[in-house]
Amino acid sequence: MNQHLFSLRNKVILITGGYGYLGKAITDGLLQSEATVVVLGRSPEKFQAAFPAPTASLYFQATDVANPESIKESLASIIAKFKKIDVFINNAFYNKGNKPLNISDEDFAFSLDGNLGSVYRCIREVVPYMLANKGGRIINVSSMYGLVSPDFGVYAGREQFQNPPHYGAAKAGVLQLTRYFACYLGKNNILVNAVTPGPFPNETVQQNEQFISNLNAKSPLGRIGKPEELQGIFVFLCSDQATYITGQNFVVDGGWTAW
Repeated sequence: MNQHLFSLRNKVILITGGYGYLGKAITDGLLQSEATVVVLGRSPEKFQAAFPAPTASLYFQATDVANPESIKESLASIIAKFKKIDVFINNAFYNKGNKPLNISDEDFAFSLDGNLGSVYRCIREVVPYMLANKGGRIINVSSMYGLVSPDFGVYAGREQFQNPPHYGAAKAGVLQLTRYFACYLGKNNILVNAVTPGPFPNETVQQNEQFISNLNAKSPLGRIGKPEELQGIFVFLCSDQATYITGQNFVVDGGWTAW
């Protein structure tokens, strides 16, 4: 096999929320494949904590995806430095409210914006640069709950972990946004795809052994996902081996949505 088949050398890849639990793993995978990676986020402290060792091809750009001016300024700075953007990964989100029948209108709207509106804003602002570069890739991160409703039995007695309705509704919207822009931008050689993770609870949630046991029992593979198990699909979609793939949703869920 050609060892450079999935090399990302010379590619400039931006990822929002690239220092979070899943974001860090995705970023690490891109770096291992020799990409130049720019992490967009609000907290330089969290970035530094996630990546304490200096890495020549890793950069941080302070960005608030809730603020269109912040996105515009960040992208302009990145273009000034790197001259191009090959891939933009929409991974960041923000959310409020958890109890299905007790979410305020304000929290509902805030969360729709944090999971869907922010994705649209980033697409809107990055596409002109990709048009100028005669192509690019956009990868949107959805969720298994954008495909199926929660199995509420899994959350019995652990309602603090229950997935709220606005999150799943917004993540379903992310999949439609992906299809829409794949069709709209295809003629411009801009490929738009989605990755849908399944059960990847963070370290804090994993401390609740009963809840993790419930998740394990629900999964056909009998276990939750490891963050590094997301790396391969992102590397593939960023690589030159994915030039005829657009408008697709790649589900990495251990079979969760196959039931």
